[in-house]
Amino acid sequence: MTRFQNRTAIVTGAAQGIGAATATLLAAQGARVAVVDLQLDRAEVVARQIRETGGTAGAFACDVTDEAAVTEMTGRVADEFGGLDILVNNAGITRDNLLFKMSRGDWDSVLATNLTSVYLCCQAAQKYMVEARYGKIVSLSSRSALGARGQANYAAAKAGVQGLTATLAIELGPFNINVNAVAPGYISTAMTAATARRVGSTVEDHQDRAAQATPLRRVGQPGEVASVIAFLASDEASYVSGQTLYVNGGAR
Repeated sequence: MTRFQNRTAIVTGAAQGIGAATATLLAAQGARVAVVDLQLDRAEVVARQIRETGGTAGAFACDVTDEAAVTEMTGRVADEFGGLDILVNNAGITRDNLLFKMSRGDWDSVLATNLTSVYLCCQAAQKYMVEARYGKIVSLSSRSALGARGQANYAAAKAGVQGLTATLAIELGPFNINVNAVAPGYISTAMTAATARRVGSTVEDHQDRAAQATPLRRVGQPGEVASVIAFLASDEASYVSGQTLYVNGGAR
């Protein structure tokens, strides 16, 4: 498929889970993909898999909470791949705990990685998109934005992503830049597996309980979120902006 032919995409947190699925799908549909992760070797694994299946991808190491590192990485991608058309802000971490036990460090690190990084990457990317009068930005929020016990830091960050998305859609819209967010529910990833272990459950039991609380009676897979991200990053969604789309199997 040539949905993204001649388009360049940055996907952060792309070494695993939703990020890796998104990078792989965008590349399969014709994009030149920058696989961005904190650790270069992990990013290179995904980039190499994309290249081995005929796609175009490069691995880039970047601490997305570091403004200088984000600026440098974005410039390198634009130089090496010829511009920047799509930004997927997927990098994220959890440091779960109840409020009375949550440390300031865990609060700060989750806000920095899940929210401040989105601001930094969008600010760096918009320079190229405004000049080209074209751009697609998709950021990862979460069902947790609506409230999640033990995730005050994560929920606050993901709710912030939704507010930032709505505001940037207003500011960047006149330059033909679409800005949207995707809010997954329970997706089978390393992050949800870590949550299961935190609450003293096996991954299988944790997923089973989540499935029973979901109208579709199953948990989601990374590729199902990637498909929605790809839609929002495509010209098929040319009149969609400022929205947060929940991908959660119908959960309320």
